[in-house]
Amino acid sequence: MLIDKIALVLAIIGALNWGSIGLFGFDVVAFICGGQMAIISRIIYTLVGLAGLWCVSLLFRESAVSDTN
Repeated sequence: MLIDKIALVLAIIGALNWGSIGLFGFDVVAFICGGQMAIISRIIYTLVGLAGLWCVSLLFRESAVSDTN
């Protein structure tokens, strides 16, 4: 599903950003978008948070396994 892929990409972006904060003390999103309180940064942070919530649903879905034999 397309929304699943978009959510995963956003969650990965968020994870990489948090990794850079943890390792280097550098917030990539804030650097690119003009600070943590800039409206575009806040939108990105919100979308990443929503994507993370959506990805939780991936844990509880039953995968459709097709039998090709």
